[in-house]
Amino acid sequence: PVIELSGVSASFRGQMVHRDLALRVEEGQIVGLLGGSGSGKTTLLREILGLLRPDTGVVRLFGVDLNDPDVLLQRDVRRRLGMLFQHGALFSALSVFDNIAFPLRELRCLDEDWIRRLVHLKLAMVGLEEAHGKLMPAELSGGMVKRVALARALALEPELLLLDEPTAGLDPDRSQNFVELVGDLQRELGLTVVMVTHDLNTLAGLATHVAVLADQQIVAFGTKAEIMTVDHPFVTGFFGADRRKLL
Repeated sequence: PVIELSGVSASFRGQMVHRDLALRVEEGQIVGLLGGSGSGKTTLLREILGLLRPDTGVVRLFGVDLNDPDVLLQRDVRRRLGMLFQHGALFSALSVFDNIAFPLRELRCLDEDWIRRLVHLKLAMVGLEEAHGKLMPAELSGGMVKRVALARALALEPELLLLDEPTAGLDPDRSQNFVELVGDLQRELGLTVVMVTHDLNTLAGLATHVAVLADQQIVAFGTKAEIMTVDHPFVTGFFGADRRKLL
């Protein structure tokens, strides 16, 4: 599996967030992660990213335990994933070009000519032009911020893409366009995707599988059709009478 969590427990200030949590994501799956406010969705993303170490349990990416002391191995694993933050998290003092070039320059093995070519390629992949590279983040619309952030997340050719509320703050048309863009890129690049979302249209348009985080655990995991049959208060409350829209 691309992602495997087993027996994961985490707490903050004595309050349990995850208890014996387990999750397995296979290559090529697009997993929508659902959960109520305070259920630990962000904590789970941080554990997958390796930014947060759980109290107990094991987190593996591509078969590698994130507790492995081999620093080079950990670095190589992290290069295989990209992260799109909810509000883009672009560096406000850097241009669009330099935001996308940032992870490429951190590699310290590419000259500026190659970096320029790769940045322009990533811009094209998300439907932007070379001229957009000269803009500053403050000059971008909400939809463009998402696209630039996605281009940066794809800069190192990741195999795993993590998305935190990818369509938050977008109007319906731009939201649909962004969902289609992510879907096209996933198919073209063979990405495995895990996304946190509260938007039913985003979930229906992208996800192949759904993981439900409640009661400090993953209480349900399966295809969209399988999730619609789950009898759990959160699932019932989230979808309500709109369960058919998930398909």
